[in-house]
Amino acid sequence: MTQPPAPDASRSTPLGPGPGPGLGPGPRNTIADVPGLLVGCAEDLAVRTGVTVILPPGRAVAAVDVRGGGPGTRETDALAPDTLVDAIDAIVLAGGSVYGLGAADAVTAALGAAGKGYVVGPGLKPAPIVPAAILFDLANGGDKDWGETPPYARLAKAALAAVSAEVVQGSVGAGTGARAGALKGGQGSASLVLEDGAVVGALAAVNSFGSVVMPGSRAFWAWPFEIGDEFGAAPPPRARVAAMDWGLAKVNPAPRANTTLAVVATDVALTPAQARRVAVMAQDGLARAIRPAHAPFDGDVVFVLSTGARALTEPAAAHIAQLGAAAADVLARAVARGVFAATPVGDWPCWRDLAPDA
Repeated sequence: MTQPPAPDASRSTPLGPGPGPGLGPGPRNTIADVPGLLVGCAEDLAVRTGVTVILPPGRAVAAVDVRGGGPGTRETDALAPDTLVDAIDAIVLAGGSVYGLGAADAVTAALGAAGKGYVVGPGLKPAPIVPAAILFDLANGGDKDWGETPPYARLAKAALAAVSAEVVQGSVGAGTGARAGALKGGQGSASLVLEDGAVVGALAAVNSFGSVVMPGSRAFWAWPFEIGDEFGAAPPPRARVAAMDWGLAKVNPAPRANTTLAVVATDVALTPAQARRVAVMAQDGLARAIRPAHAPFDGDVVFVLSTGARALTEPAAAHIAQLGAAAADVLARAVARGVFAATPVGDWPCWRDLAPDA
C-alpha cells in the first residue's frame, strides 16, 4: 500500500498567521484549521480505493443532510435532532460502495477499546458513535477480488492511526479511486476564518456524475469562490454556458455509482438542530461546484461537526445563517481543490491534463 505522488497543492500549506478576525483561509486552508480536528487517510492502489477518518478533539455535535438519489450511509438516523445521541466520536468516508461501510466497524472497535464513546451506564462498555458514508469506486478497474475479506477494515485502522492536522488532498483516502464527471476525482479540503474569528472548514471526496469544470474550459464551476490560486486560477470562458450543457459529466451514469461525500466542521457551538440547518445550507456548495448535482445517480451526503469551542452569538439565527453561507462557499472550494490536486489512478484524465484553452 503506497501513496500516489501529488502536486504541490495536495498538502496543507501555511497561508497566514492563524485563525483570527478576517475573511480568509486559515493557516492550513483545510478542515484541520478547526482547532483540534484531525484527519487520517489510507489507500490501497492495487484495489484503487481508500478510507478517510475525521476525528474531532472530543465528542462533537453532528448533523447530516442527504440529497443524492442513491446514498450509502451508516448511523445517520442517530443524528436526527430528536434522537437520544447528541454527539459523535468520528466520521468515516470510504470507497467500496456497500463493502466500504465496514470501515466504520473497525473505527468503532478501536475507539471503544480506547474507552471512547457514548456512556450507556456506569460500568458498561462505551458505545462509540461513528457515522459513515460510502462512494462507488467498484468500476474503476482495480483488483476487487478480495473474497470474504474486503480491505476496508484494514484501511480504516491505518487511517485512524494516521490522523493528524496535515490533511492530504487529491487521489488519497476516500477519493483515491473517485471520478468527477469525466475527470479523475479526489479528496479536497478548504477553510475560512470569519470576521469574529470563527472557523469553518470542509473536506470533500468527489465522485460526482456531474462536471466540476465549465463546458469547453478548464475553469472550475467553483471559480467565483476561489481564494488566490488555490485551484489553478483558471479564468472562465467568455461565452455563456448553454442550457443543459453539462460539459465533462459522465457519459453513461449508473444508479448508485456516483457520490460526493462531505464533512463541514466549525468551532462554533451548535445544537443538533442548528447543525442540521448548516448542513442543509452547505449542500448549496455542491450545487455551486458540480453541474448537475444531487442527481438520481448520486449519493450526495454532507455531515456537519461542531466542536463547541466558541459560543454562538446572538441573534443565533443570524449567526447560523452566516455559518451556513460560509459552509457552502468553503465546500465548493474543497470540491475544486480535490479535483485540482488529483493524480492518475486508473485511465481517466486529471484536471492538469486539460489544455489551458480546452
